[in-house]
Amino acid sequence: MKRFLTKWIINSLAILIVTYIVKGIQVASPLAAIVVALVLGIINAFLRPFIILITLPINIFTLGIFTFFINGFLFYLVSKIVKGFAISGFWPAFFGSLLFSAISLFLSLMVIKKEDKCLFPS
Repeated sequence: MKRFLTKWIINSLAILIVTYIVKGIQVASPLAAIVVALVLGIINAFLRPFIILITLPINIFTLGIFTFFINGFLFYLVSKIVKGFAISGFWPAFFGSLLFSAISLFLSLMVIKKEDKCLFPS
C-alpha cells in the first residue's frame, strides 16, 4: 500500500511538472493532478493492455513505435474524462505522455528504495 501511495504521489508531481513544460496541457489544481494520476493509472492498468493486444500487428510492423501513439491517445483520453485537466490536441498529449513517462521514471528511481523494487524479497 505504501508503494502504491508513493507511486501515486510521484505521478501526480509528474503531471504538474508536465503542465509547466508542455504548452497545451493545463491542470486546474493539485487535486485535479491527483485525480489525473489515479485515472491514468487505472486506464494504463486495464485498457492499455487490451489496446496493445488489438494493435499488435501494427506495433510489430513499426517495431514498437506505435506504442508511443497509444500512450499519447490514452493521455488525451484522460483529459476528456477528468474535469480540470485539458489538453489542446494530440501532439501536446503525445509529447506530454513522453515527458510524463520520463519524469515519472526519474522520480521513481530517486524515491523508491532498492528493496521495494525487488520482486522476490529475501
